[in-house]
Amino acid sequence: MTRGSRAQRGTLSVISLGLAVAMAASGCSSSTATGGSSTAASPKVGGNLVVGITTDPDNLFPWKATQFQAVNVLQTLYGTLTEFDKDLNVVPGLAESWTVSSDGLTVTMKLRTGVKFADGTTFGSEDVKFSLDKIKDKATAAVAASSLASVKSVDATDANTVTLHLSAPDAGLLANLAVINMAILPSESTEQSLKTTPDGTGPFVMKERKASQSITLARNDAYWGPKANLDTLEFRIIPDETSIVSAMQSNNVQLAILNDPLVAKTAQGGSLTVTKTAQLSYHVLQLNASRSVLADVNVRLAIQCAVDRQQVLDTAALGEGEVTGPITSPAYKSDPSSRPCPKRDLAKAADYLAKAGKSDGVTIKTIVSQGEYATSVAEAQNLKAQLAEAKITLDLEVLASDPYVNKWIAGDFDAAVALNGGRPDPDGMYGRYFTSTGNLNKVAGYHSADLDALFAQGKQTSDPTARKGIYTKVSDNLEANAPWIWLFTGFTYTASSSKVSGFTPMANGSVQYLRTTSLS
Repeated sequence: MTRGSRAQRGTLSVISLGLAVAMAASGCSSSTATGGSSTAASPKVGGNLVVGITTDPDNLFPWKATQFQAVNVLQTLYGTLTEFDKDLNVVPGLAESWTVSSDGLTVTMKLRTGVKFADGTTFGSEDVKFSLDKIKDKATAAVAASSLASVKSVDATDANTVTLHLSAPDAGLLANLAVINMAILPSESTEQSLKTTPDGTGPFVMKERKASQSITLARNDAYWGPKANLDTLEFRIIPDETSIVSAMQSNNVQLAILNDPLVAKTAQGGSLTVTKTAQLSYHVLQLNASRSVLADVNVRLAIQCAVDRQQVLDTAALGEGEVTGPITSPAYKSDPSSRPCPKRDLAKAADYLAKAGKSDGVTIKTIVSQGEYATSVAEAQNLKAQLAEAKITLDLEVLASDPYVNKWIAGDFDAAVALNGGRPDPDGMYGRYFTSTGNLNKVAGYHSADLDALFAQGKQTSDPTARKGIYTKVSDNLEANAPWIWLFTGFTYTASSSKVSGFTPMANGSVQYLRTTSLS
């Protein structure tokens, strides 16, 4: 949701217009607000909301955060140049408007005036230049650095204007600038200082952190948009979702985003309401194609053919979701039947293993996160059982969230059972993983000249139909080479007490509408 006037919306050039039109045509939307409407005429101001989460955020430095719980907290503390509204359209954020040159190579952004960071310093163009330059710098190791691959340089044109000079048109740029990994930080800040004392332009500011217990935020009365309704917002760490629901039933917690459909069913009723929202995030068995036997495409295809995705979905998530291909972005959605083995085929899996010279089978060390999302271990166990029938052994290593994330970021695994966040634009989803210059390519371990060319075409093409064709080829390439085994998309379940109103769940998993939430 934009925090300024809709009349201030940035002027979309032909580069970004294709994305906006395609998203509108897709009808992508999240479900209705939990316990009420975010457009309520007179929400109550005040109160202390407690949100239950299962894991202590591992990293509060926005440029490096990948854990879902960390991202959720950071969305309340920091601002980005653009934002998504509830329907995932790109709208103004810290940039109140923008124009794109006719050749698509210059983006000029007018910044909001009067914006303050949490420490009281004034936001301006020097902070934007500092932030984008640092995100691009390899030494920063920012997880979304590849989203700025087209940006050659950033000029602080004047105090309230920045100019982005591009090497080629970039249809995904405005959407990519909206993710919290692109947060704008103060130009005088350091990673070390922000790890303990976040300093953003968001609707809340850090009040107190108790390790492994809670993070408490306070309303930012200097926020540039409509002020948050809540006095404080506490993220309380409770190790499992069943315990969170128990805490909600005793009114110690008032809001939670659940992943486990079984737990969500038990939460519904009484004073609690549960809202189900389809997600762009996708469950996947990631194969690191640079490691061990997985460097052989035939081994990877054997794994692909040996998995019944619907069985994984039914076993781990009670069938709540749908089998997916690589791209979940609504306007570019992959066809899951367009893969070498759209259905489980053990005979074909055996043939692929034979081609790899591994007819006696293979063993693959596989990391699994416990605590970050609810269905991970059940997915891993079902995959292990299925693949055993194809002489493929998953040697599971179940890890707490922090060590799992550390291994994942370093690409220190053969395979990983994962839940990855989806985005409205497919370039932001996969350009950083599957291009030779992608800053997370070591996580995937796979790239090709064909994919490099396709991703470049996708960024430079504005026509929605043409872009759809390009990303269909990207999807087909990924399925034919099976660097990952895409499984299914699911739902989040927003559980709230009857006292909560004004929160709107989103298809990208964002909790940005905590800024409009109130307690009766």
